[in-house]
Amino acid sequence: MKRVLTYLGLAGVIVFCLAPFYWMVVSAFRRPKDQFDSTPWPSPWSTENLRAVFDPDNMFVRALLNSLFVAGMTTLLTLTIAVFTAYTLARLDFRFKNAVLGLVVATSMFPGISQVVPLLKLFIDIDWINTYQAMIVPSLGFALPLAVWNLTVFFRQLPFELEQAAMTDGCSRGQAFRKIIIPLAAPGVFTTAILVFFMAWNEFIIAFSMVNEKSMQTATVAIAKFTGMRGFDQPFGTQMAAAVVVTVPLVVVVLIFQRRIVSGLTAGGVK
Repeated sequence: MKRVLTYLGLAGVIVFCLAPFYWMVVSAFRRPKDQFDSTPWPSPWSTENLRAVFDPDNMFVRALLNSLFVAGMTTLLTLTIAVFTAYTLARLDFRFKNAVLGLVVATSMFPGISQVVPLLKLFIDIDWINTYQAMIVPSLGFALPLAVWNLTVFFRQLPFELEQAAMTDGCSRGQAFRKIIIPLAAPGVFTTAILVFFMAWNEFIIAFSMVNEKSMQTATVAIAKFTGMRGFDQPFGTQMAAAVVVTVPLVVVVLIFQRRIVSGLTAGGVK
């Protein structure tokens, strides 16, 4: 009986989590005139919404490429900075080290919406509006605390003896870091990269505020700005279809790399 209740509870959680995604897919494959139907599946099935998503007027392919570039650059820059910062905080001894780590984590407590106005004023002054860096730099600020925290915890779990043995054999600290620590930290770095990429891919408020040129907007902004046939109605089905297009690649990445992600999240949990 206990096992049955456990399985029922798990099934309930799964249904609760997947129900919005299921409804998004169902809405994406309804005909536009049926978009407000409440039936559990489309009848008949239609790809009209998907075709509308890739209408050249929507420039959605360009928006996907913009999202890929912004998320990719954010991930690359975040990992580059976070790896060295986390290694410093985890391995080197200096005063106020824990205070610095606490300050880094504390910066993540400020909601993105509270930073829009000062960032907008700053970017207007330095002529960054409608540029990629206006989206990458704030995303970098949002992602760095998570990346630094994850990697600091991970680096602390790696035995110091490995570096000491490498330096005894003639390696410098930099060589020991590059040849010993980085390969061992690969699961944690990979998992952090996935999390940062997802965060940057889904970012909306900064991209919406800093960019108003259609050719520069990201996929999340493009979805929000879709217009209907007359320019005033709500293209619910088209937005659901675009959301499926944006979400499915992320789901595929998680399914392919789930073992690496789990191993990265759990690595160092026990010594």
